[in-house]
Order: sequence, then C-alpha cells, then structure tokens
Amino acid sequence: MPFLGKSPPSEIAVADGSITASKLSSDSVTTGKIVDASIATADIADDAITSAKIADDAVGVDQIAALSTIDINGGSIDGAVIGANSAAAGTFTTIADADGAVRAIPQSGSAKTSGYSLVTGDVGNFIEVGSSGAITIPNSTFSAGDAISIFNNTTGNITITCSITTAYKAGENTDISSATLATRGVATILFISGTVCVISGNI
Repeated sequence: MPFLGKSPPSEIAVADGSITASKLSSDSVTTGKIVDASIATADIADDAITSAKIADDAVGVDQIAALSTIDINGGSIDGAVIGANSAAAGTFTTIADADGAVRAIPQSGSAKTSGYSLVTGDVGNFIEVGSSGAITIPNSTFSAGDAISIFNNTTGNITITCSITTAYKAGENTDISSATLATRGVATILFISGTVCVISGNI
C-alpha cells in the first residue's frame, strides 16, 4: 500500500544560536560529543572552573613543567621545588621575619638614654645603651630560650639591674643582683625560664 502522507525530511536545519542551555537535559553533553580543541580559553568565563571541578591528580608535573616561576602568596620560587627531601632545592638570598633578616641581629628601637626595663619585643634584638642609660631585667616576663644582647655605646660602665629572681654570670654559680657592662662592651642575656637567666659577655 503506498504511503500517502508527506515524506519526513531527512535532515532538519537548526538556526545558529537557537539551542540554548535550557533546552539541553542534564548530562546530555558528554566528553565524546565535544570536538577536540572546540572549547577555547575565550569560551570559559572567569572563575568558571573551580577546584571542585578538577579531578584529583588532574594537574601533574607535565602540566606545570613549562612554568619557571611558581608564585606563593606574592613571593616566588624560581627554578626550584620545595617539599620533602628538598633541603638543597634552592638558594634564598634573604630569610626574614617580622623583625627583619634572620641572619642579622636588629636593633630594638633607638638608643636607651635613661633607665629601661626589657620587654618581650626585645627578644632576638640588641639594645644600644647611650649616655645615662641603664638596663633592668624584669622577673616573670620572658620564656626559656629567649635571648637579648646589650651594647654599651658609652665611654663608661653601665649597670644591668637583675630584678629577675635568679641571674647567673656565665661560668659562675652565684646569683647576682646586678652586673656592670664595660664601655663598648656587649652582654647577652639568655633566659632559662621566666625567673632564671644567664648573662655572658663583657661583665
């Protein structure tokens, strides 16, 4: 029996841009339906690819091999890898913390020209003592391992008053109440605890 109706079209023409995202069912576009290199960088909105959309181990060494500089919070590691077993991976010209270069001993404030009691902010620094200056080591202020250096930048001796419970002169077993730091001399105070310290240097 002959077919009396109209023959169905063999191909339906779809106008460009007529298929919108709302007309596609969820998961209807798979990887196999995307032509290689058909999605260019310009087709991806800023911040459209989040960490949740990147599979575990999707970014490997091969993907970052072309990078000579890796930026970390505003700093950079050039031509080096940092991680386990990489102690000699790179050379750093400057290592610094809040007080400045780690391999230097920064000065804590300006020269002290009157009586000055040490504070925790002086730890790791040196105190310059000028004319009419004097130093006091307070009690129950510092922690084990804290250290402060004192430089007497005057033509005479200065006094270091030991208000801390116990203060030893290095190499001696006597609790001292004060120490005299010689002209242009340097003394370092090492705290064994908040109540015990040892003073070494030109005293």
